Amino acid sequence: MEQSTLQYLGAGIAMIGALGAGLGLGNVFSAWLAGIARNPSAADKMTLPGFIGFAATELVALLCFVIAFLLMNAGK
Repeated sequence: MEQSTLQYLGAGIAMIGALGAGLGLGNVFSAWLAGIARNPSAADKMTLPGFIGFAATELVALLCFVIAFLLMNAGK
């Protein structure tokens, strides 16, 4: 195989982690909204952990993108 083919294949495999990040974001926000719906008076207490969970999950997606970008441009 050519080097460019392997680079693109590696980048595609690296982006599989973005699927997990998308599922994680769905879980974070569904639990966050369900918790607020069950107890609206605790919404202020749940805001910070919700945003921290969002940021941690989004970091995984950004790292997958960066690794894929680095793999695509590794031999150039």
